[in-house]
Amino acid sequence: MRRNYILRILIYLSGLIILALGITLNVKTGLGVSPIISVAHVFAVILSLPIGDATFGLYTAFVIAEMIIHLRLYKKNNLLSVKSILIKDILQLPFSLVFTQIMNVFESIIPQLDQLPDSVFFGTFGGRILALSFAIAATGIGAAASLDMRIVPNPGDGIVQAISDLSGKETGIVKNIFDGCNVMLSIVFGLLFAGGIVGIGIGTILAFLGVGRFVSLFNRFCFPLVKSVVSNS
Repeated sequence: MRRNYILRILIYLSGLIILALGITLNVKTGLGVSPIISVAHVFAVILSLPIGDATFGLYTAFVIAEMIIHLRLYKKNNLLSVKSILIKDILQLPFSLVFTQIMNVFESIIPQLDQLPDSVFFGTFGGRILALSFAIAATGIGAAASLDMRIVPNPGDGIVQAISDLSGKETGIVKNIFDGCNVMLSIVFGLLFAGGIVGIGIGTILAFLGVGRFVSLFNRFCFPLVKSVVSNS
């Protein structure tokens, strides 16, 4: 039992680090930010904030929305322990503070790829597309791995899981829809407060199309193996 718990924690933490790397690298390609933080990116630009700090504000809003959804789920299903669920929701706030600081660390380490000279491979368009592909895969895999452990989710993914639980729809599909809503909101906020579209590019669109698919692929092909390893430990 103890080994089972340790394995879950290790998979969970690995997923979160991979997720933070994927989200940050998406921004660093200069091809457009990840849809899940596109709204935070707009306000980071407007208010001159580190992307991690702006993301923490967005995640706080997500946590509040999750609590409302879980209260509604409790009314529909009395078997759910609303107290334990709400405690887990609240725990996402200190988690978010740590997670977004990890993003700030990655932000300080990874160079802005579109500002690198063309003599550096990852400064070329092809190199940035390759980095973007890795970022999309890392975001989807990291999100799925951390969510599947059902410990304390990243609020950006926790809200997706809550909506999925409420609607009964597959997580990857809900992820695509939720990301699309975030992109639309970021466009609106950018036009209203920044005088133009901020941070939306081909990378945003590809992430919108790809992250949810990687979540679904991980859950289809990897989650049964991960569940088997954890269960048999």
